[in-house]
Amino acid sequence: MLKHALLPLAAAALLTTAGAAAAQTFPDGPGKEILEKKCSTCHAPEQVTTFGRSAEEWHEVVVNMIDLGAEVNEEEAKVLVEYLAKNWPVKGSTPPADKPADKPAEQPAPKGAASAVAAVASHGPSVTIREWDVPTPNSRPHDPEAAADGSIWYTGQRANVLGRLDPKTGQIKEFALKTPDSGPHGLAEDRAGNIWYTGNSKALIGKLDPKTGQVTEYPMPDPVAKDPHSLIFDQKGTLWFTVQGANMVGRLNPGTGELALRNSPTTKSLPYGIMVNSKGVPFFVEFGANKIASIDPTSMVIREWTLPDAASRPRRLAIDGQDNIWYSDYSRGYLGRLDPATSQVKEWLSPGGAKSQPYGIAVIDGKVWYSESGVQPNTVVMFDPATEKFQTWPIPSGGGVVRNVSVTKDGNLAMALSGLNKIGLVEIRK
Repeated sequence: MLKHALLPLAAAALLTTAGAAAAQTFPDGPGKEILEKKCSTCHAPEQVTTFGRSAEEWHEVVVNMIDLGAEVNEEEAKVLVEYLAKNWPVKGSTPPADKPADKPAEQPAPKGAASAVAAVASHGPSVTIREWDVPTPNSRPHDPEAAADGSIWYTGQRANVLGRLDPKTGQIKEFALKTPDSGPHGLAEDRAGNIWYTGNSKALIGKLDPKTGQVTEYPMPDPVAKDPHSLIFDQKGTLWFTVQGANMVGRLNPGTGELALRNSPTTKSLPYGIMVNSKGVPFFVEFGANKIASIDPTSMVIREWTLPDAASRPRRLAIDGQDNIWYSDYSRGYLGRLDPATSQVKEWLSPGGAKSQPYGIAVIDGKVWYSESGVQPNTVVMFDPATEKFQTWPIPSGGGVVRNVSVTKDGNLAMALSGLNKIGLVEIRK
């Protein structure tokens, strides 16, 4: 079911004034008024007209908009999706001429089975992308977690389940959660193999014991903290998390259950992705601002770094072996790197261009891997910092927005393909 977010804030993109949005002429038909009054006041009009999408992909776009505060009810959402799909259908995506994508062989798979596509580059790594349908329809797998035993977990956000995929057999088992409609979002595995998640819709952190199916819940200590978002364990076993709409970050001691919250220094900064560096310091990106921040693990004092471009909206981050912070700048289509020691920032335009919407990101063997969610089909991109060159592979199914990724013990990349109800695995060979 479509839901309203807690804070009315624009989905990340370069914001325009209402006057500029109103100047855009849209085709007549049901849905036009909804688009003009409830979408265009926050989004640049070209965000709608630049890319064509399938009806399912447009549904995902509208859900994202509602998640971030658009006042669109369920009936209006249906009308809007039909209008968008009719007027901006799938048109495909052409990568820039100077940075071509490696074309995979087409290997469609029957529904319910794993699909695979190999994309072999003339230089650098070769990649095979495998995909599996999750059992519950329309469950919106949100985040993946590559577990120590080789399995891949995912949050079924709409289905209120956690799922476990065995990539060797393709078998998937789903675990129902304790509180109905809890909206499981982020995932993290502890040393004992328990799977922790954020209950994004019910203001809680949850722990699943896969051996017994038992779920333990830790409610937020502050009623303002209604939407815990992403989470990560540090080297000592402490759990750190962001609370997006409440503009907070938090810490949970799994041994005692003690929870502590801190406000982000910048108002409406939307703390989003979070990771921990080699020294045990959590870093998070502020999706509502052009900032990256760290949390002192003892005092929980927050330090912020302001990115050079005011329009930057970092959405996810990864940390390399030198503790550089790599971030996906969703609004501007850039890959960025912050050196917290020197505060130096360097950025590279993503191969898909300014509207490519880089999202889920990770570092594997010193190379940066991420997905572009704004191109059709979505892509997997590899960036080599040594050569400053990119390679791009299209996702066979189209992607349906890869919100987050996770690195497997074998150095591959697990993905959740939200809009297509799939889990993906990028197998990387040098």
